Amino acid sequence: MSAEVTADDWERLRSEAVAAARKAYAPYSGLQVGSAALTDDGRIVTGCNVENASYPVGLCAEATMSGQLRLSGGGRFVAVTCRSGEGEPLMPCGRCRQLLFEFGGPGCLVDTPRGVQPMSEVLPQAFGPEDLPS
Repeated sequence: MSAEVTADDWERLRSEAVAAARKAYAPYSGLQVGSAALTDDGRIVTGCNVENASYPVGLCAEATMSGQLRLSGGGRFVAVTCRSGEGEPLMPCGRCRQLLFEFGGPGCLVDTPRGVQPMSEVLPQAFGPEDLPS
């Protein structure tokens, strides 16, 4: 990614993710999850998890954030963080890693419990658009 992500950017993303997590609908697991991403045009988009009594149809925070990216003008994710309502860093699940790869690519930076890593390390050998027949 060409955009430089500063320490101030990460602080704001983490704060926005915690705020989003506190709006989560998590009556079953009790785990509030929020995500925030910096886009390639400088916007911040957020998402929160939305659970459902039929567990498989719940939505992860990164899924609702991906929808917000499209609804708010599109673009690409440059940097992403996921946090609990208490501010603890959370690692995106496998499904969400694929969503982040789709909308951010291999250079998108992810704030993981082990530090900031590019998607190419978070989801090595990812399946992407180039893997589909033309």
